[in-house]
Amino acid sequence: MSTPAPPPRLVRAFRADRGDARARIDRVLLRHLADRPEISRAEVQRWIGEGLVKVNGAAAGKPASRVATGDEIEVFLPLPPSPRPGLVAEEAPVAILYEDEHLLAVDKPPGLVVHPTHGYAGGTLANALLWLARDWGEGARPGLVNRLDKGTSGVLLVAKRPEIHAALSRALRARGAEKEYLAVIYGRTPFAKGRIDLKILRDPEDRRRMATSKTEGRDSATLYERLAETPLDVGALSLVRCVLLTGRTHQIRVHLESQGLPIVGDPVYGAPRWKGIGDPELAALCRDFPRQALHARRLALAHPITGEPFEVTAPVPPDLATLLSAAGLAWA
Repeated sequence: MSTPAPPPRLVRAFRADRGDARARIDRVLLRHLADRPEISRAEVQRWIGEGLVKVNGAAAGKPASRVATGDEIEVFLPLPPSPRPGLVAEEAPVAILYEDEHLLAVDKPPGLVVHPTHGYAGGTLANALLWLARDWGEGARPGLVNRLDKGTSGVLLVAKRPEIHAALSRALRARGAEKEYLAVIYGRTPFAKGRIDLKILRDPEDRRRMATSKTEGRDSATLYERLAETPLDVGALSLVRCVLLTGRTHQIRVHLESQGLPIVGDPVYGAPRWKGIGDPELAALCRDFPRQALHARRLALAHPITGEPFEVTAPVPPDLATLLSAAGLAWA
């Protein structure tokens, strides 16, 4: 009986950077394979045991082996999962904040998934944008430039052509561009304004979550400003304005949680802090808030074609406005 051929694999190679120094090889691999969220730490450890991971040309040895800056790492990966069927245009309302011949900005409501994914084959913003683009002309196709989680509301940029998508991506990363969010949090910030500098990596114990670290992961920075807070006799809730200096997955959510300031309603990084709120109606509103109270309020950047300053703002959605009103978190 012939032995079956081993499954085909892809080779991924990279050089360890300063963020990898003295870290375990299994954690380093998870960090550099963040684009393959289906890969678990246990799977990586199994590959190491099977000799499918090499460091400077030699088998890695053990999952706990430490990596040095500059190490050349190779991993023989299984092929990625089969791609999902092609995106289908679906007629659905899209709230347009701005549009010209090159791009548009849309206001994503809370609860809307941006792209088809497991469990959401259709009914996403991408499906609706494809329908909207049917009259854009030959070669035009919508391309989302930034991303928002299902529960986050607010501004999303959409390029109408691939070359505009690349230019918009550069403009959004350029010095001077601003990505501003509003968040309702449990607790009070230690200062009226501050900065959170913590590296972010995928949680090695739960690939659905991100984690913060002083030594491991990707450099990440968030500015915050306290805009309003509830009276002490009501309970500790604050409204903060956050500005992203980097754009990591779940950045604001995990950065605020790391400071003991979880966002109200956050199903992943939140906490049942509503129990400490003295006003029963406000406590119930926080307890039952159906998503993270996070809103992408404003984007400011240079227009990718004209180079002129370009700014777009999304109004606060009704559910968040109700929470702000009930908590007395007025701001201007």
